[in-house]
Amino acid sequence: MSGPLASLKVLDFSTLLPGPFASLLLADMGAEVLRIESPTRMDLLRVLPPHDQGTSASHAYLNRNKRSLALDLKQAEALQIVRELVKDYDIVLEQFRPGVMERLGLGYEALKALNPRLIYVSITGYGQTGPYKDRAGHDINYLALAGVASYTGRQDSGPLPLGVQLADVGGGSLHAVVGLLAAVIARQHSGVGQYLDVSMTDCSFSLNAMAGAGYLACGVEPDWESHVLNGGSFYDYYRTRDGRWMSVGSLEPAFMRQLCETLGRPELAMQSLKPEQQKALKLALQVEFEKRSFDELRELFAGVDACVEPVLSLSEALEHPQLKARELVSQVPRGDGSTQAQLACPLKFSEGLPQPRHIGVAVGAHSDEVLAGLGLSAQRIDELRRAKVVG
Repeated sequence: MSGPLASLKVLDFSTLLPGPFASLLLADMGAEVLRIESPTRMDLLRVLPPHDQGTSASHAYLNRNKRSLALDLKQAEALQIVRELVKDYDIVLEQFRPGVMERLGLGYEALKALNPRLIYVSITGYGQTGPYKDRAGHDINYLALAGVASYTGRQDSGPLPLGVQLADVGGGSLHAVVGLLAAVIARQHSGVGQYLDVSMTDCSFSLNAMAGAGYLACGVEPDWESHVLNGGSFYDYYRTRDGRWMSVGSLEPAFMRQLCETLGRPELAMQSLKPEQQKALKLALQVEFEKRSFDELRELFAGVDACVEPVLSLSEALEHPQLKARELVSQVPRGDGSTQAQLACPLKFSEGLPQPRHIGVAVGAHSDEVLAGLGLSAQRIDELRRAKVVG
């Protein structure tokens, strides 16, 4: 089984989360991904805790199914190796600040001259243009500038730091994959590649799908707990008697009736959904939820189709029958005969996906193999390694 993207070859210069998550999806779908890594400057994900048998769990997951070539891009011979490689690759993925790859002589225009079919993807915080293009940032900053944080939170405590990296993954990784696959389709007709500028701030801004549409068309400025889906209605989380939480999304009348009848308060379903009455409704629902423990509520709503579900810990989510039925955990070979449990690729293809080949590997684990594929002799590879061109 080769996977739907088995025809694609990706040179991945990215580090941290956005680029590696994007190339993980590509690798899981069968693409051949070769990471170009520094032999001296350690990727933070390689040392980020927790560790399993001396390997960062994040690195082992995000870099599974990928090969690693260690090159010192400050040396001319390393740059020449990249130029030779790119002639045979479909996609370059990079995550440096604007201008870095150009200064190395590895920008889009330079590499396109070697391979006109090349699709070149740059993921940055703010994009290749604009006054912030050279500014440092992280997920929380991109969400702040994109307006997302201004209505994601509580009126009495302000914006919430999210547990997942929405701008990095939802903004950078997923938009990069969508865009580069669109470029692959376009190349099938035109025969030429193109450059893709992915700004995590831009893409986070586009995630203001409903609130942004409302403001641009109607001038309604969103605020914390100000509309139906951000805590301004009964659509919310409710604390249980023992300090756990339940999620309530019973927006439609039929689900609302089920919710209120199950709690023994059918009359609450008749309340108006006008904003000024939402606070009283939420308080009444909170009283009912706090009468019962988390386990009692789970059992009470288990057979009720009311859009009410428990807020599970990660360990509990892994044991949930729905997630287990969807096979969202894979056992991935380590390379020593054992395996490591990892999050599986969530995409389900009727033809299936290839089995995971290996967890993330050591820096330069495939250097000899890749260089030999370029026709370099063992002696020449040894010379490059002694000169610290290759790791």
